[in-house]
Amino acid sequence: MRIPSIRAVVLFAFVVLAMSSASFAQVGISVSFGPPPLPVYEQPVCPGDGYIWTPGYWAWSDDDGDYYWVPGTWVLAPEVGYLWTPPYWGWADGRFLFYEGYWGPLVGFYGGIDYGFGYFGEGFVGGRWDNGRFFYNRAVVNVNVTNIHNVYNETIVNRTENRVSYNGGNGGINARPSARDEQAMRERHIPPVSVQMQHIQAARGNRELRASSNHGRPPIAATARPGAFRGREAVAAREAGGPYNPPANRGGNHSRGENGGHPASNPTHAKDLPPIERPGAPNTGNPKLDQRYQQQQQKLQQKQGQERQKLQQRQEQEHQRLEQHKANDARRQQTEQRHQQQTQQMQEKHTQQQQRLQQREAPRTPAPPKEKPHK
Repeated sequence: MRIPSIRAVVLFAFVVLAMSSASFAQVGISVSFGPPPLPVYEQPVCPGDGYIWTPGYWAWSDDDGDYYWVPGTWVLAPEVGYLWTPPYWGWADGRFLFYEGYWGPLVGFYGGIDYGFGYFGEGFVGGRWDNGRFFYNRAVVNVNVTNIHNVYNETIVNRTENRVSYNGGNGGINARPSARDEQAMRERHIPPVSVQMQHIQAARGNRELRASSNHGRPPIAATARPGAFRGREAVAAREAGGPYNPPANRGGNHSRGENGGHPASNPTHAKDLPPIERPGAPNTGNPKLDQRYQQQQQKLQQKQGQERQKLQQRQEQEHQRLEQHKANDARRQQTEQRHQQQTQQMQEKHTQQQQRLQQREAPRTPAPPKEKPHK
């Protein structure tokens, strides 16, 4: 496997989250050209109560130098009251950056992408939690009322369907996070669960799901359950969402991590975290703007460093108490799982803070002046 290089822009965008059965990692991945349009496909029938629809999307494999389709699928919510925020691609500083999805009490920003089936660019209208049960909106999701009785019917109007699969850039969706999206970012999150990661890995290993093979029309567009790529539970795309013409030279893609942005491990404790990345000093030709942005970066890094130190001290104190009380294996395992969750949440919070600072304050290098035509 080749060792990819990292651009400074990726340092601001370590927002791809991934997970194995025990942990998830935070990585960054960027690509020089955009993903294909979203294919047109039917949604499989919901397999049972508590399953939440997670729409399909284009992921990137750095090993293959190609996009591949991760089929939409129904996934059991990891906790009562939790909803899925889909991943998305966004254009920033000349690259397409990938933002991984997550579970949380609120649906956050997913680039304004119209994934369909309740994810029409903002929020989710395919269902809602009520007194510990999930109720499905029959107007937008496919449920069998013979098996699932907790349903309602709410027609969604005033929406324009499109198949664009990325935010910003040439031809991308023009959407920014709302106040509600900002609130969702601050909530507790859970990364993709183990069955989702297995689903992603199966998709990555299926050559037919590569964009270079299916030209934007994957033969497995959606499944009733994660990893069910064969039989009646698998649904093929009816058609591609639009033309897809990738560049002949696909070099210059930059990523961090393994397995196309889906690695399998992550530090469990705050003391195991790598040093906070320090982005290079901006140079836009406006000294005051550059200095202001650099000061904000330094202030944020100092605050994040203090939070890391506090969490590390708290975790070490808990380890000492376990030793003093000679805790059993079950108690130690529970503590380690809690420490891992604390570390993951802090990583995610710090990444989102960097992302918001970049979106809000990062100075932009002015475009070079156009040359005057020669007479």
